[in-house]
Amino acid sequence: MSLQVLMPRQPVPALDVPLLGGGRFQLTVSPAPTFNLLVFYRGLHCPLCAKYLIELEKLHGAFIQRGVVPLALSSDTEERAAEMAKKIGAKQLQFGYALPLPLARQWGLTISTSRGKTSIGIEEPALFSEPGLFLVRPDGTLYWGSTQSMPFARPHFDEILGAIDFVVKNDYPARGEYTGSV
Repeated sequence: MSLQVLMPRQPVPALDVPLLGGGRFQLTVSPAPTFNLLVFYRGLHCPLCAKYLIELEKLHGAFIQRGVVPLALSSDTEERAAEMAKKIGAKQLQFGYALPLPLARQWGLTISTSRGKTSIGIEEPALFSEPGLFLVRPDGTLYWGSTQSMPFARPHFDEILGAIDFVVKNDYPARGEYTGSV
């Protein structure tokens, strides 16, 4: 099976997931003023994900000030997502959960199989998606995307904030949109 590659300036797949604390996140219903920042994480079992989400929680207010609404999401159950939110001390960051793996693939995420318990002693789900980070414009098109097949070396949120400042100030277009012959 080939992976889907999302194209800048093109519509992203529909996204509708339950949220911790109730309600649903529907990308098309309430887009952020500047960007939705969708941070797909591996799950509770991943210590690198926890560290990454702690950074996002700390910078949450800086994103909101720029009109960027962050959301952490995974295929974890509600219970596991709630445990991750508690683990990182989430006060502001919203968590979506129960992401269907076929939908994760539509977003271009790779899927991994369980290798049992991780270094922190938490069992991996039988199948789960690897990390991805996307900035989606209010019109539902992709501005920027990054996917990974491993949990390591993710984009840094402070650098993303600086990039957003540059993009907004200079009306910088999404890049990578060319689909013609090369």
